[in-house]
Amino acid sequence: MGFFNKLKTIFQSDSLSTRIMSDDNKKVQEVKIYEKGLSKSRDGFVSKLVNLTNKYRTINNDYFDELEEILIMADIGVNTVMDFIDRLRDRVVKEKISDPILLKEIIVDELFIIYVGDEVLSSKIKYQEEGPTVILFVGVNGVGKTTTIAKIAWKMKKEGKKVLLVAADTFRAGAVEQLRVWSEKIGVFFYGKEEGSDPSSVVYDGCQMAKDENYDVVLIDTAGRLQNKVNLMKELEKMNKVIGGIVPQGPHETLLVIDATTGQNGISQAKSFQEITNITGIVLTKLDGTAKGGIVLAIKEQLGLPVKFIGLGEAKEDLQVFDIEKYIYGLFKDMM
Repeated sequence: MGFFNKLKTIFQSDSLSTRIMSDDNKKVQEVKIYEKGLSKSRDGFVSKLVNLTNKYRTINNDYFDELEEILIMADIGVNTVMDFIDRLRDRVVKEKISDPILLKEIIVDELFIIYVGDEVLSSKIKYQEEGPTVILFVGVNGVGKTTTIAKIAWKMKKEGKKVLLVAADTFRAGAVEQLRVWSEKIGVFFYGKEEGSDPSSVVYDGCQMAKDENYDVVLIDTAGRLQNKVNLMKELEKMNKVIGGIVPQGPHETLLVIDATTGQNGISQAKSFQEITNITGIVLTKLDGTAKGGIVLAIKEQLGLPVKFIGLGEAKEDLQVFDIEKYIYGLFKDMM
């Protein structure tokens, strides 16, 4: 069974109803969040694919030219799209496919293959068996980094973890207070100093506190002044050294927060951050605010990094652990 048909079996409405009657209501709600959060991309991107299927009776060069344009406009990335179209053409020839309706299943299957490929990228956080798991968050100002950290903290708290927020973005006006307010809202612990403090000293004290008081997870907010890469690199190097001196192998994750609505500009930011620090995963915010949902595939192809979380709305519940099956279904459900 192809991936397209597998998704139909797993997620179509009859199956969902059955699962609601069972004990899997949480997963059903998560699927609904994906469906709702990807509605803009579905309306923009997938509706064009449906129209393309209806427009052509047979597959020809004009069909492929229009398909290529639709995929590029979805922010999948030019090189990725060109390779994808080549693979699709090969399959059409080898499998003697002429009907565009039959090709829509193959399109979904091939897009899934782009993400999975030969290497399985895990969206799971690598929690430590002993001592706190330290997660460093980086990203330019304006991507929703601090709010995202708070939502992840809330999610981890719900899983029963003792969470500490550390405010090491000490130079952006209001950043420390913003994280403090969030900690109070969601009921997790907070460590910070006054604005203008040395970020590494905040990190040192926060990690020492986490170790002494047996915290499970430490989430560290950092500055996003990418315009001065040299200074930022030195700052992050110092933080990494400080963390590693207190918590073995720390930081255990360095997550880059990207605003999905910025499209390829967000990919460029990611490449810049990869030059200055070891990024282990991506948090993609505001995916509900863009019709260019293909950026998830571009991240995999251009950066080789796993997407760990995606933001699909304003509510705390709308920040979801990334799941490729739910993502592809949320994007293509109108084609099924």
